[in-house]
Amino acid sequence: MEQHQHQFSVPLMARVLGVSRSGFYDWRGRDDNGPRRQARKLLDERVRKVFEAHRGRYGAPRITAELLEDGHGYDEKTVARSLRRQSLRARGARKFKATTNSKHNLPVAPNLLEQDFTASGPNRKWVQDITYLATDEGWLYLAVVVDLYSRQVVGWAMSERMKAKLVCDALQMALWRRALPSGVIVHSDRGSQYCSKAYQRLIRRHGLLCSMSKRGDCYDNACAESFFHTLKVELTHGVRYQARSTLRREVFEYIEIYYNRLRRHSALGLISPATFPLCQHD
Repeated sequence: MEQHQHQFSVPLMARVLGVSRSGFYDWRGRDDNGPRRQARKLLDERVRKVFEAHRGRYGAPRITAELLEDGHGYDEKTVARSLRRQSLRARGARKFKATTNSKHNLPVAPNLLEQDFTASGPNRKWVQDITYLATDEGWLYLAVVVDLYSRQVVGWAMSERMKAKLVCDALQMALWRRALPSGVIVHSDRGSQYCSKAYQRLIRRHGLLCSMSKRGDCYDNACAESFFHTLKVELTHGVRYQARSTLRREVFEYIEIYYNRLRRHSALGLISPATFPLCQHD
């Protein structure tokens, strides 16, 4: 009854369960120092601490994994009950629109990825995309490169303009960060930036394999779009940014400090992207 009193009235639950309201109130008013209450209080404190440390981005599965790593073996249902009891809700999902424009006459590359988002090791398959983020000064465009092996963002760039230089800068960062690998399948949508001469020259110069989604198929680049969805839900949704410079700093911190190094990824067995390669065999 105590767990559900935020959803149903005490008189209604007492009537359905065939118990007295006075008995419930008497039980609730017992010594707050009892072992069960103390254990639940400690659980709630630990759950809230993790929830707040991750700015409300974690739900029960990730909080459970975080607590387990700290030596506290609570099951997921117990953590979920604690969240409900404290009225703590992780940031919810929202739908976001595609950004790039594929209505052009530039040549496109074949789809080498074919929706196979698995990779046997790092620098086998990278996916890329562009999104836009709102500020009072106007749009800030973000391009990223994600390694499908660890889901780590290995390259990124931001600009006030959505030009070919934006995606070239993101790819150049990935190349330098990963010591200039060759033979990597680099997948994107058919946006004009990825079909541009500048971008294609960069691809050829470093011996990369260009791959592009089929026309109008959003699932072909689902992993890159999933990252943007996560970023917007966890960072920008419901927040008003007055200056692009402020948002730039927030995006940098989210990608490099939080997402890559700390955030537990569901596709990696709730391990962070930066930790995942250390736990696997290439």
